[in-house]
Amino acid sequence: ITISLPIMTKTVNHNLAQSTRHYRQTGRVALSATASPSPFKDLTFPFNVYAHALLLQEGKATYPHYGLFPNNQVSLQTAQQFSTDLLMARLPPPPCRILEVGVGLGTTLSLLNQRGYDVHGIIPDAQQIAYIQKDLGSGASVSCHSLQDFKVQPESFDVVLLQESAQYIEPLVIFNKALDLLPLSGDLVIIDEFALKYDEAEIEGLHLLDDMAALAERFGFELVERMDLSTLAAPTLDYLLHITATHRQRLIKDLTLTDEQLTRLDESNRSYHKKYASGHYGYALLHFRKKTVPKWRLQILAKNQAPEMFGLFKKTFHHDMTPAMWQWKYGSNSAREIGIWRDNQLIAHYGGVSRKILFFGQPQTAVQIGDVMVDTRERGTLTRKGPFFLMAATFLERYIGYGKPYLIGFGFPNERAMKVAERLGLYAEVGHMTEFSWNTRTRFPLWGTRLNLIDREQADFAATAADQCWQHMAADLQTAIIGVRDWQYLLNRYLDHPNQQYQIMLVRNRFSKYARGILVLRYDPEGCEIVDLIAPLAEIPLLITHARRLAGIHGARRVFCRITANFAGYFSVAGGTQQTVNIHIPANAWSNGPSPEILKDHWWLMSGDKDFR
Repeated sequence: ITISLPIMTKTVNHNLAQSTRHYRQTGRVALSATASPSPFKDLTFPFNVYAHALLLQEGKATYPHYGLFPNNQVSLQTAQQFSTDLLMARLPPPPCRILEVGVGLGTTLSLLNQRGYDVHGIIPDAQQIAYIQKDLGSGASVSCHSLQDFKVQPESFDVVLLQESAQYIEPLVIFNKALDLLPLSGDLVIIDEFALKYDEAEIEGLHLLDDMAALAERFGFELVERMDLSTLAAPTLDYLLHITATHRQRLIKDLTLTDEQLTRLDESNRSYHKKYASGHYGYALLHFRKKTVPKWRLQILAKNQAPEMFGLFKKTFHHDMTPAMWQWKYGSNSAREIGIWRDNQLIAHYGGVSRKILFFGQPQTAVQIGDVMVDTRERGTLTRKGPFFLMAATFLERYIGYGKPYLIGFGFPNERAMKVAERLGLYAEVGHMTEFSWNTRTRFPLWGTRLNLIDREQADFAATAADQCWQHMAADLQTAIIGVRDWQYLLNRYLDHPNQQYQIMLVRNRFSKYARGILVLRYDPEGCEIVDLIAPLAEIPLLITHARRLAGIHGARRVFCRITANFAGYFSVAGGTQQTVNIHIPANAWSNGPSPEILKDHWWLMSGDKDFR
């Protein structure tokens, strides 16, 4: 018996385990409980713990999935077989062609073959493939592929089956591949763990059940059946806690573990058990049927598809997105892009760039939405069936809110896009920008302070000063939402910009060298813009005075800056003129996260947060 490892939390090495916990299973072994060394010793922690504990408890290993317990008298093996039988009851009668995604130990694949199905299994682990072929024979129809990389002729299967493997695969990949692999009326059957709700600002690992159902519909799949099996599956967690406690000392000895490792694992499992009990996590069977082929196809934009994005960008904004600019914005693994294709041509794009923030004083991660584009020939459909809604709703569901990679999102849509998104229920306005403008000043210095140009040549000195200024600013904004403005941000955002040149100035006391603040300036035909500043709020008038003086030295006709209107008071004390700017700040109103009411009029945003020129 083996169990997939959904009970991992942040207290365990989650990233390492996720890549192997489903795909590197133990075999259907029957060994002496005193056998040494453990056949599972080299497996990834904590999977080796579960596998060896089950061997010690049961004397053999067979299935790699949870059991479903109709009552407390049923054994785990019987409960696991009950789960597999429930799944098989949803299959069409043989002969039909089945793709099993994530074959585990090969047990289900073997049963399907015995019942007359034409079945092929895939798993992205060569070691596991070798085991299955040794166990079932070299003729076993299995191959070493992930679902995303598996390539066959379209409509090659009648059923795509995922038994506790869906949680490890991006849902957009699941439905895109199923759409290609299945004919009309083909079946997609999933039995797995899901998140039933998220209401805390923590990054979780399970797909939301409701979001899976909504995404399936966007891909032309009909929901045939949805079974909540949470109550039946939950006793498996009790069993895991029981066997790791029962065999604790043998596990430590046979697997060369520390007591602390098992303690942390038990704490993780108890936390997961609580999420089942509270209704946050659960277990379900989903049966979908392919009913239509959608006009538009949602996909995550791969890096090799960037040239298609460049073409759409040029068509939409009438200037070029260079490869260097794309790399600067989207090159990191924390960025996200969703595209929509029609007839193999990219017709829409929705991008998101990760941003570290302080959320009312607490570190969090936000995403800045940008490069939202829809081909002019496709823009007429501004309903919940159109391309903008499909990609925006999917992006919000996949990435923003409680339990998602980004707690909140923000952006700077034009008025038309904002109104469309509000009407569709995607966004809600939580602020707007205002602009201040000042005349330039004389070139005479301010004797109490001095300026230092910040560039890469003074990296050590600049890093210390920038981080000090940021810490003072952050202390003043404990009741606000603000993007982190430390040295690393200055470096990546401004000094590493592939196209634009910025002037970054440190203002400090002339004699004590105490850092008063940092100015980020950009000069263009409109004048000198204060793109960003990093300082305690009381220092803003001083920084504006220095900006006006620098603008006079450079011959600029004026100084201006844009700031969210809720912080306008800190700039108005420096005089000048103020005018409203038609730039609105949206918030996610679609997926479950902090409500727009909580966010309203709390963002600190300037042109540097908006501008990517």
